[in-house]
Amino acid sequence: MALLLLSLLGLLLTWEGGQALVPPSELKQMSAAGSKYIDTEVENAINGVKQMKTLMEKTSKDHQAMLHNLEETKRKKEEAVQLAREKEQQLAAKQEVCNETMLALWEECKPCLKHTCMRFYSRTCHSGSGLVGRQLEELLNHSSPFSIWVNGERIDSLLERDQRQEKQLEDLEERFGLLEDGVDDIFQDSTQVYGRMYPFFQAPFGGFREVFRPPIQHIRFAPRRERFSRELHPFFHHPHHSFHHLFQPLFEMTQRMMEEAQGGWEHSLGQDGLSAESRNSSNDRMVCREIRRNSAGCLRMRDECEKCREILNVDCGQTDPAQSQLREQLEDALHLAERFTRRYDDLLRAFQAEMINTTSILDQLNRQFGWVSRLANLTLGKDGFLQVTTVLSKAPNLEDPSAPPDTQVTVQLFDSEPLSLTVPGDISWEDPRFMEMVAEQALQHYKEN
Repeated sequence: MALLLLSLLGLLLTWEGGQALVPPSELKQMSAAGSKYIDTEVENAINGVKQMKTLMEKTSKDHQAMLHNLEETKRKKEEAVQLAREKEQQLAAKQEVCNETMLALWEECKPCLKHTCMRFYSRTCHSGSGLVGRQLEELLNHSSPFSIWVNGERIDSLLERDQRQEKQLEDLEERFGLLEDGVDDIFQDSTQVYGRMYPFFQAPFGGFREVFRPPIQHIRFAPRRERFSRELHPFFHHPHHSFHHLFQPLFEMTQRMMEEAQGGWEHSLGQDGLSAESRNSSNDRMVCREIRRNSAGCLRMRDECEKCREILNVDCGQTDPAQSQLREQLEDALHLAERFTRRYDDLLRAFQAEMINTTSILDQLNRQFGWVSRLANLTLGKDGFLQVTTVLSKAPNLEDPSAPPDTQVTVQLFDSEPLSLTVPGDISWEDPRFMEMVAEQALQHYKEN
């Protein structure tokens, strides 16, 4: 009886550890079969990375065209602003012709303008009314009616928007540089992998920067970051640091800025001025920031005061027809500059929207194929990428003793740690599907980890 119990215990221990199904002489053949499957998947992944590079090349061409359009638009905008300044200076030299009439109206305009602006600010904005009031008082005491008559604050507004656009372009350029470098590094590493698999392989493409990024002279760019070191590749494999992540925050910020600009001074302080119906909270916040930054913004409220409106209607052409002509030329130049400013905004926004779509595709391709770039520093063994070390039959299924037991296979893929995989018992290790299933599982585990 004791001998029977010992025999049963030995049998159980054998099943617990598994029974070897494949002799060591056969493991090498299984490794070769699995490596052949992995070779095919590596080649497919490299072709996928080539798709990433081809897409990046097209995007780089689009980017170059965008820079050219931005440069041309910026040049025309600056010419229009310069023309407006010249006309403003010429008008300033002639303002004494209507000086007497304007000064009388200006003295009645100032207190109304201050009261209107401070009433709006105290009702709408949370803090800083005392400082704004002092700044506005000093501004009005040192200003002339001419600043209202020529809409002088429009030039200031154009210059502020120019600074904002320049900052946007710098941000866009920095992110685009990171995108180019990231895709280029993944591609170069992938070609190294292919080069070791096929020693006579020649890289079909050159670098991005040399081909598609000739210097642009009239647009200031942010300094380009150094190329990523190989250790930084996980940046683009992390779900929160993808290619798409480079542009999404910038795009959302630009959208908010555009919405504020479209609903800003020119809309929130129109004919109905300070009425609640003509404003919303977003517009109010922007107006508060504008007044705190530059109390000259209060001049935009001139339509709320009768005497200020009369200054706008003073016709200096009765005494000096040249002034009316200069004023028309100034208005035309300002309209032109504003049109090119909006065009510049539209170009930036359109390219950002294109980058959102492009980086989404790049991320999909990178998740599917980018893993191959991690093999750049891998030494390819003479027996292939996949090594099978053991093939064991697992213990029978107690719930269904008649079913063939599953097979446990231990493999090492690339330079990863040994991995134990399970193959359904109805697939024999001699079946070609067996090693295909093992290789597929091992590769999926490698991609996920």
